[in-house]
Amino acid sequence: MDESATLTPGPQFMRFLDDGRILLQRSRATGRIFHYPRVAEPGTGSTDLDWVEVSGRGRVYSTTVIRRRPPEPDRNIALIDLDEGPRLLSRVEDPAPDQVHIGMRVQARIVEEEAAPLIVFVRANGEDAQA
Repeated sequence: MDESATLTPGPQFMRFLDDGRILLQRSRATGRIFHYPRVAEPGTGSTDLDWVEVSGRGRVYSTTVIRRRPPEPDRNIALIDLDEGPRLLSRVEDPAPDQVHIGMRVQARIVEEEAAPLIVFVRANGEDAQA
């Protein structure tokens, strides 16, 4: 038996990230893609779910700058609406926190932080930071 078949949704999601892939769950009944991984679709309770790879492209829905005492750099926290529908809480690492704006197109990337994979975002190719 494939070991991944016995993993619960959270560890399975992290396994995909470890492999450099962003897969989210989709309800077979409604076609809705959602995040964070769970055993049932939010709202319906449907357990007929599968994993689908997403593009990682999206748009900044909301952002705020976290000011830190120097020499620590400022950071941001952002809500990102993926093109496939789900909204993720993350951060945008490029451009600088003050230049991230609502509506900015972004692209996900997977980074290693504190020995675990993490989804962060960067400005999408062709996106003007001041737009």
